[in-house]
Amino acid sequence: MSQSKWAVNRDLFVSFLRTGLLGYGGGPATIPLVHKEVVEQYKWMDDEEFGNILALGNSLPGPILTKMAGYIGYRIGGFIGMVGAVIGAVLPTVLLMIALISFLFSFRESPIVQGMPQAIVPVVGVLLFMLAFNFFMNSKKALGYPVAIALSIVSIIVYVILGWHPVLLIGALIIYALSTNPRKKGE
Repeated sequence: MSQSKWAVNRDLFVSFLRTGLLGYGGGPATIPLVHKEVVEQYKWMDDEEFGNILALGNSLPGPILTKMAGYIGYRIGGFIGMVGAVIGAVLPTVLLMIALISFLFSFRESPIVQGMPQAIVPVVGVLLFMLAFNFFMNSKKALGYPVAIALSIVSIIVYVILGWHPVLLIGALIIYALSTNPRKKGE
């Protein structure tokens, strides 16, 4: 028996509230948390669809968490789900900013306060590496090793070495995907 719309919308709010609460460090830190909630916890979508939403969200301006919350919320729970997911995603930030800004400002010279961001960076790096690895493995399944490796190498060259903007790279890869369509027709 499927969940009621109220229960689904509640779960959307709670999952993005958790992500907003635990996503210290901004967009890169929140993406693995959204993946955990949406793909693994609630199974609202699979890795491939999540990757597509992430690519689309990264190609649009603005914070990635709110874009993903809006899209996923709308896809899963309609307009009410979208509103709940976006509120859940931004509410912790708004409340914490109001509550903590004066406290942190008064202790801004403290080594503990200055060390907070540096302590989180390695954890975020590991989370992003694991997410990238999972995306690579999924692309390998769909495209095969040679194409997945070639696209990864081209992406590294274009983004890291040549310094192109990610939107140009994502746009080029979207055009590539549309022009090659690796799936068999009828699937």
